[in-house]
Amino acid sequence: MNPPHRKKGPYPPAGEGAKASKLHIDSPQTRSPSYKLAYQDEEFLFRDELRPVRLQLELLKPELIQQEQNIESTIVVFGSSRIPDPENAKRAFASIQAEVGKNPADPVLANRLKRARRALNTSRYYEEARKLTRLISRDCQCDERLTHVIATGGGPGIMEAANRGAHDVEAKSVGFNIVLPFEQAPNPFTTPDLSFQFHYFAVRKMHFLMRAAALIAFPGGFGTMDELFETLTLVQTHKISPIPILLFGREFWQRLIDFDVFVEEGMISPEDLNLFQYVENAEEAWEIIREANNI
Repeated sequence: MNPPHRKKGPYPPAGEGAKASKLHIDSPQTRSPSYKLAYQDEEFLFRDELRPVRLQLELLKPELIQQEQNIESTIVVFGSSRIPDPENAKRAFASIQAEVGKNPADPVLANRLKRARRALNTSRYYEEARKLTRLISRDCQCDERLTHVIATGGGPGIMEAANRGAHDVEAKSVGFNIVLPFEQAPNPFTTPDLSFQFHYFAVRKMHFLMRAAALIAFPGGFGTMDELFETLTLVQTHKISPIPILLFGREFWQRLIDFDVFVEEGMISPEDLNLFQYVENAEEAWEIIREANNI
């Protein structure tokens, strides 16, 4: 039975065509790859020449599902997959600290302890991300119209924290996962019906911003920088409407990027520095988002 949003046209559904194709007699002709229905032929779909079709499919599938789920707007959270939750960070630090106590002269352990201490310090961002999305999700999603739904890259670290905050208050959240050369499984706090997987970064980044009512960027690596600067560029060039772009943790961002140099060297206009602002805690970020979106 077709879902109500799909209207039957004069032609039978593709599924019926696929069933009918299996009723043909077995012969060299019907066994030939050329005889396969195009949309059932994986070898054909994965050809380089079919890239435009695959791009369109990656655009359409998440879009149609979000429409079916009545998602009208999202709050996007970017950040590192490597930032641990505070409890695990504390356990890891204590474990390495105990090893160092037994072998205080070991330089390898000393470096591990240094990294563990830094991870423990940055784990506060995990807790703030979780707290922020809990605040957002608690005050939204009150009826069938889902607004300001949390959307992340669907992985661990800050992404997990953000989806987890929504999960804490039994709210839906989106995960836009990406196929990577190293393992990335969807975090367990993403709403299963809204856990998507992409091959193309370009389409994934488009989905991040298609419904975005605000963007919060926590400390992160190359991926976070890529996503942040694309968003800044799109707003700067009026490709998308202005939205709050919040950089969480002034100390991190100012150590990492001297935005004033862009102005001093004439690479951006002074007013472009107003495209974003720094925030230090969940409450401050939520207040800015509420005010900007009249929530």
